[in-house]
Amino acid sequence: MGGRRRAPPGSNEDFTFVSPVVKYLLFFFNFVFWVISVILVAVGVYARVIKHTEAALACLTVDPAMMIMVVGILMFIITFCGCVGSLRENICLLQTFCISLTVILIIQMAAGILGFIFSDKARTKVTEMFNNAIVHYRDDVDLQNLIDYGQTEFGCCGGMMHKDWSQNIYFNCSQSNPSKERCSVPFSCCIPSGNKTVINTMCGHGMQGMDQQEAGKQIHTDGCIDKLVDWIHSNLFMLGGIALGLAVPQLFGMVLSQMLINQIKEQIELQNYNLKHTSDPWS
Repeated sequence: MGGRRRAPPGSNEDFTFVSPVVKYLLFFFNFVFWVISVILVAVGVYARVIKHTEAALACLTVDPAMMIMVVGILMFIITFCGCVGSLRENICLLQTFCISLTVILIIQMAAGILGFIFSDKARTKVTEMFNNAIVHYRDDVDLQNLIDYGQTEFGCCGGMMHKDWSQNIYFNCSQSNPSKERCSVPFSCCIPSGNKTVINTMCGHGMQGMDQQEAGKQIHTDGCIDKLVDWIHSNLFMLGGIALGLAVPQLFGMVLSQMLINQIKEQIELQNYNLKHTSDPWS
């Protein structure tokens, strides 16, 4: 029973333990994330229904569209409890909100610790996902653009080395491959030339057929997995800051909700005390 009761006759009706600042700060905090959750659900539905990228995203363990929808729906439910609980001063909804944030924070911490402990298995899984993405490179333009962006930004080619692109049917080096791109690599593997304004999309033609030293003069031959690991090691402070930035709003919501719960409980105790002594002044 979390709603505020009317104070009995003869008591100070204006007094309350519930702080309006805490109450409405928690409401607006939840309202912002409630709006974000609606946007996430809309984006997930669009990606799932409109894009139809099931075949191209078969390389991923989890469908990103479904993951966005699930996160959006969970966020919607949790922030709804926070919004209504703070406005109605409902202890049950506020406790649900606080416990949900606590569980999510623990899961995030556990995932980070497990990822660090089992880093080798995580590396193997990422390598497998990247190789599957290479296989489906031509199946979807969004997946193709994502891989090209990653290879360009990290200055890499393939998962472990540039010859990984032979796993794709278009770039496969076998003599029976009729593709014009046989034994080639995508243009995003090429080392950019500073004096050229137009990208040569055929710059990776035939690079798998060369030895690594000769190919290295024109394309990046290092794999993207090693580049990604190096980037993570060199940006640990930034990644830690991002993780902290995700945890701070959760901690903020947990503290506010717990403060409001305690204030509501104190208000209920006061009301019960006033009711008891008003009905039985001799007790």
